[in-house]
Amino acid sequence: EVQLVESGGGLVQAGDSLRLSCAASGFTFDDYHIGWFRQAPGKEREGVSCITRRDDRTDYGDFVKGRFTISVDPAKNTVYLQMNDLKPEDTAIYFCAATGILTHNGRGCARFHAPTWGQGTQVAVST
Repeated sequence: EVQLVESGGGLVQAGDSLRLSCAASGFTFDDYHIGWFRQAPGKEREGVSCITRRDDRTDYGDFVKGRFTISVDPAKNTVYLQMNDLKPEDTAIYFCAATGILTHNGRGCARFHAPTWGQGTQVAVST
């Protein structure tokens, strides 16, 4: 069974950094595509950063603008999201997601089909 457990969220000030972690079990990163999504209050869930394994491609949402970095530690079966220069508009629940299937439409996170989700971790950025 695929399971994802996020951690590392919290309340920070604008300009601060956070590193989110997602501990995965039930699969290996060689076989699955993995990524981070977020959902702010009253908004739809959006892709933050995703890795598609087949072509080892990494994609970021346009709003990231070089501030976030996704990485994987296969030995720990953990994926990270390093977030720097956080802004109040980054406030959201951040979810880890994994899928074995990509659609042919769009790129990066938009291609994730029926992913397994973690429970989410809250990130709040104050001014």
